[in-house]
Amino acid sequence: MGTGHWIRRMGAKGPGDVRLVCFPHAGGAVTFFAGLARALAPDIEVLGVQYPGRQDRHREQPVEDIGRMAAAVGEELGALLSDGRPSAFLGHSMGALVAFEAAVALRGGRSSKDLTHLFASGRAAPSAGPRPGDLLRGDDELLTELRRLGGVGEEILNDPEMLSLIMPVVRADYRALASYRMTPGASLDCPVTVLTGEADPIVSPREAAQWRGLTSADTRLHVFPGGHFYLQDQVPQVAAVVREALLSR
Repeated sequence: MGTGHWIRRMGAKGPGDVRLVCFPHAGGAVTFFAGLARALAPDIEVLGVQYPGRQDRHREQPVEDIGRMAAAVGEELGALLSDGRPSAFLGHSMGALVAFEAAVALRGGRSSKDLTHLFASGRAAPSAGPRPGDLLRGDDELLTELRRLGGVGEEILNDPEMLSLIMPVVRADYRALASYRMTPGASLDCPVTVLTGEADPIVSPREAAQWRGLTSADTRLHVFPGGHFYLQDQVPQVAAVVREALLSR
């Protein structure tokens, strides 16, 4: 499944010329994108970024800094993206910030010309700074926020043993969100497609549209039915948007 320390191939390598690198949300792992990977196969190869502290990296210490995560991912992707195949990034929630910073890190390198698109999902533009929900501290507040956003089943949230496994990662990711500040002057030159749920409690369509100011290329906004984890129920619809953006050139 893996292609490196941070990157995981989501399914068999297909014949498609385009690859999509997916960055999970806070507390999330590459399996969040399994349905999307199946929907895009075989035309678009999907890779996932596996952050430390989860699934096959559960023994590793989580990273509490989005810039450090982006730099590490960018370093590994630099060699991968240098094969000349067009590539795009898709990040959901916290993953949109990591994807943006990784894209900025690649922008001046030899592989930047092959980064053709950024899909930013479920997150206000990095220039907006931390959201109120990013500044939570205690476990009780974090659990309340997880319930509010959805995406984690009640059977997990009510299971002390399961919570003991996921809470160190959740705490670390929220510390990373609280401390994150966009790289000064950061911008992109590739198209950006913004994806959001119409009932997302942490980002309005208006806030999502602020991504428009972070690229010199076109920006499009797609609003789907659902909340913060709209993607779980809108896989075919999101796959259609990705296909149109990446394969209709």
